[in-house]
Amino acid sequence: MTIRVLQIIPTLVRGGAEKQLTELAIGLPRDEFDVHVAVLTHTGPYEETLRAHDVPVTIIGKSLKVDPFAYLRLKAHIKQLQPDLVHTWIFAANSYGRQAAFSAGVKHVLAGERCVDRWKVWHEFAIDRRLAKRTERIVTNSSGVRDFYAENGIPAEKFTIIPNGIRPIETTGDLTRQHLLDELELPADAKLIGSVGRLWPQKRTKDLIWAAELLKAARDDTHLLLIGDGPQREALLRFRNEVQIADRVHFLGEREDVHELLPLLDCFWLASGYEGQSNAIMEAMSVGVPVVTSDIPGNRDLVVPEQTGYLVPVGDSAEMARKTQLIIDDPDRSARFSEAARARMRDEFSIEKMVERHAKLYREIVG
Repeated sequence: MTIRVLQIIPTLVRGGAEKQLTELAIGLPRDEFDVHVAVLTHTGPYEETLRAHDVPVTIIGKSLKVDPFAYLRLKAHIKQLQPDLVHTWIFAANSYGRQAAFSAGVKHVLAGERCVDRWKVWHEFAIDRRLAKRTERIVTNSSGVRDFYAENGIPAEKFTIIPNGIRPIETTGDLTRQHLLDELELPADAKLIGSVGRLWPQKRTKDLIWAAELLKAARDDTHLLLIGDGPQREALLRFRNEVQIADRVHFLGEREDVHELLPLLDCFWLASGYEGQSNAIMEAMSVGVPVVTSDIPGNRDLVVPEQTGYLVPVGDSAEMARKTQLIIDDPDRSARFSEAARARMRDEFSIEKMVERHAKLYREIVG
């Protein structure tokens, strides 16, 4: 029997949940699963990937925060498709998608919570709790997300933890270290520390700039590369200039060659106050970059202290700088961390394992 699965997600922009859904949709065995994707709001780059692998994509076109017409279109689509199982991803799709699936008579409905969503307010948690009562399972990527939602009234036993998967990164070699140094006008002996992520409050990028300032006092060769964009860009640029570290902190913006750039780094930083499971950390580790990151639940699932990098208290820029110096000062330590990081991603966080864990769950639920 082929199981028809409908995946519902708000967008297909370049984000962690969107990437995992795409990898899952194209990876599920075609002889067992007939996979469809519904995009609640608007599309993005991952639509091209899905269509290239013959995964049907339907854009619902939600345009308002509360959009009853989008809900009715989604419900009609579900009724027409008649899936055996609906799996929704993150809040908007969890809300609209689950309710539409219930109303359309879908027997098996799963939800996906991917992050410690501290931005949610009381009525959003109320929606989560109400819909969870009729949801068979809630899939998440880390114990930290499960525990967060358990604290907010959703039973922990509802959750199934399936870690994110990371695909081996293949580089073309077109971007060499010397090319990057020339592009940024940096000296040949520069030590490169990188961070990839949206420039917004969750990521605590200001902590990274402080850490770069502290590290500059210890070493005269370190440079922080901030890769990504977001609403805090201008404020962070002003802050960098105020602390007079423009020569050491470089805003690279959105890059299409992040996979080429990551292997050129000496260390990877992430200072987030909360995460689900960071794809950026996973990608850095998969190419052997030691990681220094905030000690929060999602990051603890990835980084093994003293083996693949270090965990530091949230907001502790001084400790982040100190731990980074330990890595940069000791080539043998850096090499050990690098090899252990690659092995951890290869052995425990592969795309194949992520897909098979979902396939097993789907089989068990549909029966």
